[in-house]
Amino acid sequence: MKVTIIGTGYVGLTTGVALAYLGHEVVGLDVDERKIESLRKGTPPIFEPHLTELMKLASERLSFTTRYEEAIPQADVVFIAVGTPSLNDGNPDLHYVRSAAEEVGRHLGDGFTVIVNKSTVPVGSGNWVESLVRDAFEARNGSVPSGRYAVVSNPEFLREGVALADTLYPDRIVVGAEDPRAVEVMYALYKPIIEQTFPAPNFLPRPEGLSAAPFITTDIPSAELIKYAANAFLALKISYINEISRLAEKVGADVTRVAQAIGLDKRIGSRFLQAGIGWGGSCFGKDTAALVATAREYGVPTPIVEAARTVNYQQREWVIEKLVNALKILKGRTVGLLGIAFKPHTDDLRDAPALDIAKKLIERGVKVKVHDPVALENARKELGDSGICYCDRAEEVAKNADALILVTEWPQYRDLDWSHVRSLMRRPLVLDGRNFLEPQAMLDLGFEYMGMGIGSLRPASNAITQ
Repeated sequence: MKVTIIGTGYVGLTTGVALAYLGHEVVGLDVDERKIESLRKGTPPIFEPHLTELMKLASERLSFTTRYEEAIPQADVVFIAVGTPSLNDGNPDLHYVRSAAEEVGRHLGDGFTVIVNKSTVPVGSGNWVESLVRDAFEARNGSVPSGRYAVVSNPEFLREGVALADTLYPDRIVVGAEDPRAVEVMYALYKPIIEQTFPAPNFLPRPEGLSAAPFITTDIPSAELIKYAANAFLALKISYINEISRLAEKVGADVTRVAQAIGLDKRIGSRFLQAGIGWGGSCFGKDTAALVATAREYGVPTPIVEAARTVNYQQREWVIEKLVNALKILKGRTVGLLGIAFKPHTDDLRDAPALDIAKKLIERGVKVKVHDPVALENARKELGDSGICYCDRAEEVAKNADALILVTEWPQYRDLDWSHVRSLMRRPLVLDGRNFLEPQAMLDLGFEYMGMGIGSLRPASNAITQ
């Protein structure tokens, strides 16, 4: 099948590479010429584990262009996978979607084309995109022959850092469509994944016991709402345990034990119950804001989702409060941040908690030192040089630091030579924003340890250099 993916960001690129690996002829289309040139050389513009390896395996069926006239007319399926960033009122900015839909309409080929909304868009966007395509086609050709194309909603449920595994081994594939032919095309497109008949890459082995992936068909509005509802629910779980973590500290409880116990309840489950600094990234913040905005448009209150957003962003303030409680005075202090990306195994800084924390510390007169295994260059672009010291090695962050904040739970931070790190610090204080490190091991090394929802712990010797 001939597939065109409009947009070569996290969603578009991983989807396109995976489909090419499955045997489809895929064209990645983007208006950014530098990005396309990089992709033609086999170098992805984003960091995603195993993406480069899978691109090599799929290279014979994968090409890239900036020209709609090269990518659209021959395509059986066209994915719109462009960005939909939040506007100030919480609604998504759809001007990239509009532009893509209009260009598709101008360049439709002679056969039946399925146009797929892969971008996260509000309920009703399927009808809107269909009208944009129709109007653009009619403006160029006069009229649209009946049955020339169909618009479907196929929301993505990818997690950055494991996006390729989520594509090849999904929990479910959701397709919202009104035209039965479009459903047939989408089933054929995803059949190797649905039936798990493709050979698994050595570096992305098939999960044990997985023999099929559910293929869910709905009307278009339901598919559009499923995406928002799923992300909002996951955001709720995270904010819920973070709210409990603040109570746990007040009453002397350990939130990690609380989460472990309630997570064993099959009705609740353990995933997304890790207390910490809170969620960031391109999905939860944007999608919960869009869900609230959509509900407001229809006069439906969403106090639960709004509360989840409030709790999440309060966690970033709580980190500063905890640091003030420990150091008393922040002005003139040196604080190191371990991790800048919003989660491990990505270089994405969108809505990353580390950015907010760094800015808040700088505003309070703190010298901030930062390290990240892959996102350091992106951080330089985002934060600039004012008050920030960028460190190529994690140990450099610790030198003369009054405190370290573990912001992103990169595995290599757990494996640091923490004894050496302690020797470099002015005060061996670690604020573990992800409850990622082993508290007793840190205490044994002489650190003062603060977790999220487990209180502050001091080493038995209490030998802290002031």
